[in-house]
Amino acid sequence: MQLKNPILGLCQQSTFMLSAAKVDQCPDDEGFEVAFAGRSNAGKSSALNTLTHASLARTSKTPGRTQLLNFFKLDDERRLVDLPGYGYAKVPIPLKMHWQRHLEAYLGGRESLKGLILMMDIRHPMTDFDLLMLDWAVASGMPMHILLTKADKLTYGAAKNVLLKVQSEIRKGWGDTITIQLFSAPKRLGLEDAYTVLAGWMELADKGSEAAE
Repeated sequence: MQLKNPILGLCQQSTFMLSAAKVDQCPDDEGFEVAFAGRSNAGKSSALNTLTHASLARTSKTPGRTQLLNFFKLDDERRLVDLPGYGYAKVPIPLKMHWQRHLEAYLGGRESLKGLILMMDIRHPMTDFDLLMLDWAVASGMPMHILLTKADKLTYGAAKNVLLKVQSEIRKGWGDTITIQLFSAPKRLGLEDAYTVLAGWMELADKGSEAAE
């Protein structure tokens, strides 16, 4: 009998915690946090909702709707964080600058942040925003895992080719510490791989391996 990933139950019981416009409005900096980032309309909210089996993050046909740091509680020690989307031209420049300032403060100073999930639309990977996030993750030593979202928009063969190409580019430019996978929210493709990464960062992996022995 196959045992469920230990983080699955936590994700299923996740609840909205709070929204923060500034870093000083964030929850106490303790425990384990994993943040979800992505260029506007990269499928970030859909991925979060699929992983948590809930409609925690607002999805919208209008990119750039996530304007705050949104925290979702898994248990007393563990949280998921939905970061503001970037790259949408119709967002006013002062608002973009506000997001950037507070996002940088969060990413650079948050002790409880254990890893970053970066969403890339498989049809438009490696945007300027993605490159900036890759640079930041490597420079700061922050673990990063990439979801190539909307994989259902391509045939499996085409999606696999994009995965291998992006994987190769990342290895050449940023080394082999960053992991990457295919993901589709509507097809529920790649859920197990994503759960495994989350469980490892939140120090739940050992519980799963102990139960399997």
